[in-house]
Amino acid sequence: MKLSQLKTGLALHPDKPVRFVLPTGSAIPPHAHITEVARISKHFVDCGGVRREDAFCRMQAWHADDTSHRLTAGKLLMILEKAAPLFGDLDPEVDVEHEAPFLSIFPVETTTQSDTAFVLRLGIRHADCLAQDRCGVPPTNFQALTFKPISRKP
Repeated sequence: MKLSQLKTGLALHPDKPVRFVLPTGSAIPPHAHITEVARISKHFVDCGGVRREDAFCRMQAWHADDTSHRLTAGKLLMILEKAAPLFGDLDPEVDVEHEAPFLSIFPVETTTQSDTAFVLRLGIRHADCLAQDRCGVPPTNFQALTFKPISRKP
């Protein structure tokens, strides 16, 4: 989801509490804070030798024991507006960094509204080869991937 799309949705529902739903269907606790908004700029060379650049808007979600804390859509919009100078004319994709249970990055896929909340549905970020035409690697179908548990012997 682009930053502009997120901001538009937040502006339409300023009084609703914000909820984050992880790709597993579980939720980040409702008393989460957005502790930072960052512009993440990535400059890299792919395996085919092509130089590339990318930028993201990253929000860090964190929670402590202050269970009475509640983030509203209006408050999140104010935080994003304070961060606007970081992005200039860019309209980057938005992701959320959260410790679930280890520090992970989840792209914001969609937002929905219920009677009680403004919900950010988070997705999964996948690695990919950006030079498949030069590497001869067939495209990956992430839907077909299965992961087998590692058996641990005592």
